[in-house]
Amino acid sequence: MLVNNQHYRTIWPQRILTNGPASVAIVDQTKLPHAFEVLSLSNLPQMVHAIKTMQVRGAPLIGAAAAYGMALAAQEDATDGALQVAATSLRLSRPTAVNLNWAVSRMLDLMLPQPHAARAQIAWAEAEKICDEDVLQNQAIGQHGLALMQQTAPKNAQIYHVLTHCNAGWLATVDVGTALAPIYAAHEAGIKLHVWVDETRPRNQGASLTAWELGQHGIDHTVISDNAGGHLMQQGLVDMVLVGADRVSSAGDVCNKIGTYLKALAAFDNGVPFYAAVPSPTIDWSIKDALGEIEIEQRHGDEVAYMHGRDANGDMHSVRLIPAGSNTANPAFDVTPARLVTGIITERGVFSPADLISMQLSKACD
Repeated sequence: MLVNNQHYRTIWPQRILTNGPASVAIVDQTKLPHAFEVLSLSNLPQMVHAIKTMQVRGAPLIGAAAAYGMALAAQEDATDGALQVAATSLRLSRPTAVNLNWAVSRMLDLMLPQPHAARAQIAWAEAEKICDEDVLQNQAIGQHGLALMQQTAPKNAQIYHVLTHCNAGWLATVDVGTALAPIYAAHEAGIKLHVWVDETRPRNQGASLTAWELGQHGIDHTVISDNAGGHLMQQGLVDMVLVGADRVSSAGDVCNKIGTYLKALAAFDNGVPFYAAVPSPTIDWSIKDALGEIEIEQRHGDEVAYMHGRDANGDMHSVRLIPAGSNTANPAFDVTPARLVTGIITERGVFSPADLISMQLSKACD
């Protein structure tokens, strides 16, 4: 996607002459929106650190980063034991997004049957393949979402108002995005859009990342406090809620950034359609009881206690918001029950939660 009118992906291999990839470049998302910086990662610990600290974040991108992490590991030691240790390290870096474990398992399944000497080259090629697949999936999500928006465009309004939560744009994927993919496609198709951007406390991925992305593409948007969404829906100012997800259960429950559940409740109460846009690897067919089975990541309380930003002189500061001695809790995700979900937009089409259950039953019968 575009950064200062130049095309970027969020992650890509860096090659040295003819020796193949030696490192991986990432966009450091902890520096956005105030600075655009690219980091070079040359080993597995650096990749694990990048995932843990959210220099790379978003379920599809975490999966791609984990795949490249396995390639970096194989480049140093491609024995069975070393690869299993690398896989465990990556799986523990962030627990909620299913794409991470999916990518690591895919890499292991491909590498372990191969001779040690061939594993690194195979790993680099497979990681690139995973990235390319992600881009194609997101482009397809964009087209299916565009068709949905064209079918449901408000009859008496000139502008289609979408509310989104957190960041599910190109920064959360390899390119294009999930929840923002239909928005980009609609913008390119000439649909007049306005996007309500939840700030998404405590890390402010909406205010910092989604707003920055949309601004780079010239899409009209307004940043709002997290608690304003319900009010806007009551006023008839939201035509669709469109979010991403870190994991979707086989029943259509959506596990996404904390606060998503409250948006879905408000949407349901006001008759506003609520959609999650996800590539198919984000659907975890093994999960039946999302509330009971999905591990919710508990992040450090400093994310709640402190806010980061620029002052009037352009200098970055960290400011404490809460009294000394106050406790904090920081669950990073919540689960929106399938009963509140209008549909799941995937690269294969738009499905209701009931459709997913039917698909699962069909697989069982087969």
